[in-house]
Amino acid sequence: MKYRKKPVVVEAFQLTDDPEYESPPWFTQVVADEKVWIDRSLNDGHISVYGCTIQTLEGRMHAKLGDYIIQGVNGELYPCKPDIFLKTYEEA
Repeated sequence: MKYRKKPVVVEAFQLTDDPEYESPPWFTQVVADEKVWIDRSLNDGHISVYGCTIQTLEGRMHAKLGDYIIQGVNGELYPCKPDIFLKTYEEA
């Protein structure tokens, strides 16, 4: 048998280190709730963000800059590589 994925609307954004970009409120909240940790390093006194670690239903997963962070229909979080995201999702 073949199956087609049901159309579902999810919240998502692309992870960036742009200081002018404001992440969505739901992402800010999960960071505050320690379900997501911002991955950063200190180089010559400057903090550099290089990704984040997300507590998913399958365990901890890492997202790099440029990856999409998706909040699913039940509030679950997971990262997605840009090429897969663009093949799977379109703006609603």
